[in-house]
Amino acid sequence: MPKLVRTYVRWADAAADATGWIAMWLIFVMIGVLLLDAVTRNVIRVPLHWCVEFAQFTLAAYYFLGGAVTLKNDDHVRMDLIYANLSPRGKHRLDLVTVACLGFYLVVMLIGSISSLRYAIATDERRFSIWNPSMIPIKALMVACIVLMLLQTLSLFFKHWAALRGEPLGQPPDPAENPLAHHEDSRR
Repeated sequence: MPKLVRTYVRWADAAADATGWIAMWLIFVMIGVLLLDAVTRNVIRVPLHWCVEFAQFTLAAYYFLGGAVTLKNDDHVRMDLIYANLSPRGKHRLDLVTVACLGFYLVVMLIGSISSLRYAIATDERRFSIWNPSMIPIKALMVACIVLMLLQTLSLFFKHWAALRGEPLGQPPDPAENPLAHHEDSRR
């Protein structure tokens, strides 16, 4: 694979890891806010109306930010009835088809999320509640995270394509699971 592709895969994987790290810490933020809500509501009897909504926004941000690292680490849900019985090359071929479908889906999601963000900006969209927060930040984050997932999807395409060519990219695969990687090592 060309050096530019290898550099892109390393960059996309690093970006996915960074956003995954941020997402990991958002869980602790959400727990802290929910604990604050429980203490203020039940102990000192002063409910903070923004806590539950803030926790909901934090959870949404967690899901958005975790998408790219989930793809990178292959931690997503897969139906293994057929996939588990395929050869490594067959798995890479099926993964290329799946990545193409995922790319199409993410492009459609990106178009919709950009439209939703434009609407939020044009109308100063707010959530109807006592706190009345702006929807612009969470919708902007959604657009950015879908772009990151698209970048990671392209990285996955390159990884599977390279593995089919016998030139694995990214993390070195386990030779026991991927004979192509073992073949690559035996040529050195």
